[in-house]
Amino acid sequence: ADPDLVVDGEMQADTAVNAQLLSGTYPFSDLKEPANILIFPNLASANVSYKLLSQLGGAEVIGPVLLGMANPIHVIQRGSTTQDIVNLVTVASVDAQRRSPQT
Repeated sequence: ADPDLVVDGEMQADTAVNAQLLSGTYPFSDLKEPANILIFPNLASANVSYKLLSQLGGAEVIGPVLLGMANPIHVIQRGSTTQDIVNLVTVASVDAQRRSPQT
């Protein structure tokens, strides 16, 4: 684990991405800025959120990446732009490099 990584537990999505709500609702939280990574309980909820963030929020989204198997799975979505594909290939390449045996 990275000792510089700030991690917090389960919370509502609006609280996680709104610093004012976060400080009011969770004054004891170590997070002082909105979350930059969101983790979801299942694929359906993650997919809905992913699509909404990319379409309504103007967010630069990279993914989805499915975890929990022997290796991560990087999924190219239907309608992905060239930049979406380049971003996901970059993440997949870094994952592959980190998982390869050191030579």
